[in-house]
Amino acid sequence: MLIKGLQKTTLLDFPQKVACTVFTGGCNFRCPFCHNASLVLGAGDADSISEDEFFSFLQKRKNILDGVCITGGEPILQVGLEDFIKRIRDMGFAVKLDTNGSYPDRLGNLLSKGLLDYVAVDVKNSKEKYPLTCGTEVDTKKISESISMLICGNTPYEFRTTVVREHHTPQDIVDITEWIKGTKKYFLQCFTDSGDLISDGLSAYSPEEMAQILALAQKNIPETELRGI
Repeated sequence: MLIKGLQKTTLLDFPQKVACTVFTGGCNFRCPFCHNASLVLGAGDADSISEDEFFSFLQKRKNILDGVCITGGEPILQVGLEDFIKRIRDMGFAVKLDTNGSYPDRLGNLLSKGLLDYVAVDVKNSKEKYPLTCGTEVDTKKISESISMLICGNTPYEFRTTVVREHHTPQDIVDITEWIKGTKKYFLQCFTDSGDLISDGLSAYSPEEMAQILALAQKNIPETELRGI
């Protein structure tokens, strides 16, 4: 496991849990609006956190934390992820995985073994605009497989889209809701410039515009909510 960062406490990342967040290095996408560009582009061993260091920290938080969020980058790329999750769960912590959904076989393996307590999938854009949005070629059939797997499964999950003015039109969001129709949780996240982006020149919709986009999304998925506003 290549651990590149650790947020020691979060009340936001894991629904209804007090958790820590582990940031892994490396990703197969190059989304221009990625807010963790240094994790995606500079994923070498330098400045990494060892597993021993992480589990020593976790041992000391046994009576404080409920769970661990594993994010990235793209965590499913990590060699040893399954064993890493098993060790976390053996210590009594719940596990949430953030993923881009492009490896349904690996995701399905973790789900079938009951190793995940919550999954969050970033649905980047409509199928037609996926390559442009992700900065690389993407097999959207694999994204669809991950989406269907979660909708039809028993593991709690959510889908979410970071809405960027330069990459998403209101119709794109409507197209996404058609794609993931049947989900119980969908979040539209307002883009913010973290200062660690892959590309410059990106901007957010105004709160008023996001409210209008939300109303469109709710026609297909009434449970859609806004984040970051």
